[in-house]
Amino acid sequence: MRETRMGRWLWAQPYVLLCLTMLMWGGNAIAGRLAVGEVSPMVITFGRWFIAGSALLLFARREILAEIGGLAPYWRRIALMGVMGFTGFNALFYESAHHTTAVNLTILQGSIPVFVLLGALLLYRTPVAPLQYVGMVVTTLGVLVLASRGDLAVLLGLRFNIGDVWMLIACVLYAGYTLGLRKRPPVSGLTLFAAFATVAILTALPLVAVEAARGELQLPSCKGVLIVAYVGLFPSLLSQLFFMRGVELIGPGRAGLFVNLVPVFGAFLAVVILSEPFGLHSAVALALVIGGIYVAERLGKR
Repeated sequence: MRETRMGRWLWAQPYVLLCLTMLMWGGNAIAGRLAVGEVSPMVITFGRWFIAGSALLLFARREILAEIGGLAPYWRRIALMGVMGFTGFNALFYESAHHTTAVNLTILQGSIPVFVLLGALLLYRTPVAPLQYVGMVVTTLGVLVLASRGDLAVLLGLRFNIGDVWMLIACVLYAGYTLGLRKRPPVSGLTLFAAFATVAILTALPLVAVEAARGELQLPSCKGVLIVAYVGLFPSLLSQLFFMRGVELIGPGRAGLFVNLVPVFGAFLAVVILSEPFGLHSAVALALVIGGIYVAERLGKR
């Protein structure tokens, strides 16, 4: 009875749900770093969506099977969005974790709203207010400060960490997936999420095969199993359900602002759990990224 009451209370608290969502997303970067040496990037990408997809079919198969026919006319769009937002983003994310820090991974994710804003301008001719341009510039400066580690010589010489570069490419892919949601098929979010997860499972398999052919395949160790289980159940599944519920309760605009907490939670967890350094350039970059997003999304829209 206590668990039922607790669950009902939680399901009615949008701010708690959204904060937990961002905490889990920030924890994904920690999992990516912990996975180094325990499970290879493409295996964790496949395992993540296999676990999430299996759990969805287990607990929501009736709703999904009832609506799945409505997705047939949109299969090309679903396939493209699943490849970009689920397979591509995560494959590059976990590969980047082998080359850069969890602090960088989470802060660089702050560039996604900027890429979405630019994509909306280019694809849909969405008007951009002057303050939104200012916000984009400020956020971009934050990304450059982080990628160059505050060293002007690195910036001028374009000698960036390859992990940071891949992470930025991953953010571009996820921005493309986000823009695709503007014309989403007329089905429930749960069914659409199941379709994307299925695409991710199928398209991750060739990446696992390539990884094996290159001699880089690493099946999960005992610790790796726990890591894959965490990212499959929490950042992949539970967080998505929490986020959808949060959007349902307070709307997408207000819920979207909570994404700014991902780099904050991620950086904090990286310092506490991984003992990663958090230097002055990281603090400046974090402030610029979050400040730029706030100016672009909050003040700019006003």
